[in-house]
Parts: sequence; C-alpha cells; structure tokens
Amino acid sequence: MKDVHDESNWPIWAKEKIDIVEPNPNWRKIGEQEKDLILNYLSSYGVSEVQHYGSTSIPNLPSKPIIDLMAKINSFTSIKDISSVLAKHDWHYVPPELDGRHWQRFFVKVINHKRVAHLHIMLETEERWNQQLLFRDLLRSNPHFIEEYANLKRNLAKKYAQDREGYTKAKTEFINYVLSTQS
Repeated sequence: MKDVHDESNWPIWAKEKIDIVEPNPNWRKIGEQEKDLILNYLSSYGVSEVQHYGSTSIPNLPSKPIIDLMAKINSFTSIKDISSVLAKHDWHYVPPELDGRHWQRFFVKVINHKRVAHLHIMLETEERWNQQLLFRDLLRSNPHFIEEYANLKRNLAKKYAQDREGYTKAKTEFINYVLSTQS
C-alpha cells in the first residue's frame, strides 16, 4: 500500500508551483457555474449551501487561477458517497489525514493535470464559514485591502513557490488583521 504522506506518490497536480496571475473577469461567472453544479450534484446528500469565496471571487485581485468553493453540510457521514459522485466530474478527494484540516472535507477539481477548483465541505456549525465570507466581503468593499493582499500574495508566491502549506499559513496574519477591522 502506498504511503499517502510520501510526496513521490502524489499526482502532478498535488505538487504544482504556486502561480499568481492577473485577475480574470470570468472567475466570478465560473464560480457561479461551479456552485450550481455542486448544489446539483450534492443537495441530495445534505449540502444546503455553496459559496464562491476565495480570491477568484474578489474583483481586481490577482490570484492562483483556482476557484475556491465551500459547501455546508449537516454531517460528514455521506463523504464516501459524495466522493464517488464528485469523482465522475473530475473531483479528487484529499482525506483529512493528508489535508490536515479535520474540520473540513477537501476536494480538488483537476483538468489536464492542473487544479481548476477547490471544494471545502464544512459542517453547518463550523465557525470558519462565516469568517471566510466576512473576509471575502471586506476585501470586495475595500480597494486598499485588495492592493495589500495582492502584494502579499505575489511576494509569498515567490517565497513559497513549491510550498502550498507555507504559502497558506503565511497569509494568516493579514487575514486576521482584515477580520479584526470588524471587531
């Protein structure tokens, strides 16, 4: 049996370089289309809401060209069935022991060996849901935050080009700062 923690066993898309690109006005439309598809595929499994919330949901923000979605569910008991349904549509399940985030179930949509979307399935009671929507909405309403975040993301993409976890963790201070402006 393969060791899932051994990077030599990972698919190409799991080791992609972090690449920040200029904003694409079609990202929001693509996000809406993906939202509708996810709801169509998963509403019978208890998914009650899907949101496009990542950087691609914020106009004028450079980003990795990957649509970030999150979905609410009342229980993770159907994840095996959900995984089977999503697999038919190019989604790959990343188990929590590999993802390292017990509070979600994570899927990556892959086309031509490249990530095109992420799906974070969370329980209805997960506090990160509201925080992530608040962060998105605060950036959408503040061009100064967008400019600061764009500069940070570009610099971190250079520093952590091959380290997705390092890149993500390094953004935490800025995210917390933006969220603190609403306290």
